[in-house]
Amino acid sequence: MSADYGLRSTMRPVSRRVRAYFAPAVAGAPVIFDPAKSARFDLDSPPAGWTDLGWITNFKRTPETKVIAVHAGAKGETSTAYRQNLGARVEFEFAEWGKLQMALAGGSQHMNVLAADPNGDAVGSGGSALAPVAVAPNSTAQEIVLGPGAVDAFAVGDMVAVDADYMQQVGYVGTWIPAAYVNDPLDVLRDRDYVRRVTFNVGSVAGKTSTSLLLAQPLLGGTPPAGSNAQKVIAFVDREGGSFFQQWSALFVVEPESGGRICFHYPLLKIAAPASEASVSQQTLECVTLRAVFEALAITDVNDSERVVCFRSYFPAASAATY
Repeated sequence: MSADYGLRSTMRPVSRRVRAYFAPAVAGAPVIFDPAKSARFDLDSPPAGWTDLGWITNFKRTPETKVIAVHAGAKGETSTAYRQNLGARVEFEFAEWGKLQMALAGGSQHMNVLAADPNGDAVGSGGSALAPVAVAPNSTAQEIVLGPGAVDAFAVGDMVAVDADYMQQVGYVGTWIPAAYVNDPLDVLRDRDYVRRVTFNVGSVAGKTSTSLLLAQPLLGGTPPAGSNAQKVIAFVDREGGSFFQQWSALFVVEPESGGRICFHYPLLKIAAPASEASVSQQTLECVTLRAVFEALAITDVNDSERVVCFRSYFPAASAATY
């Protein structure tokens, strides 16, 4: 039976770009994108836990799982096959720079450069900081209450880190997103501001009242923990080296210009290469992008207990052919 392919409805996803969403894998627990609930995943306002990191370029997926053939019989014919070295590699370039983009591309502790005490020593990741300002307990994720007079330490347009003092604890530090791991309190003995140096609880001041800072976006960690302080952030810095490795869940969405949408969900990714950049020519300008390379870690799919590293979903356009 012949088929007139000119009458077939579109089955070819066509896209100009790929959009990236990341969520922290707190304590190694992946954040799952369920394709059955995709209608609830608003690309412009993703569900809690996921952060939109904008458009990416040069997106490349490389399967590293090997398919091994088993040979048997007098002629050594293939009798069966199995998979080994389950894994995958993902690389791309962030088109936009920001704290999360730099942290993901660097893969180790990502530092907030706190406004410096002019009398402090010079340090490559930022020297001794100006004294922090106490945060009132009635603060929210988007309104940081400091009190009359205290708000004068910050101006509209400033960035601010909001988190607790470092209290000589061992283990992960940073509200919600693990920002660093302290093995020995002696390593950061002199720095009560260490948690605020690495925290992801950073926001931009969009407005002020007589007592509060109003942030442009809610803090990623939500309401500041009890005993939090606020400090001005003037820049971000990452370092090549270090012993801390971050883990993230990722969703890459191929936005359709016509046809359907494709989603690549990696439940667990860890950095696979040190921080680097690339230059992309745009007419007479050079656009500097952040190159990121990840190794995918396996999880168990609870539907059938199979170990997998990626889920690829295809959402056909309305009335598209099924096959």
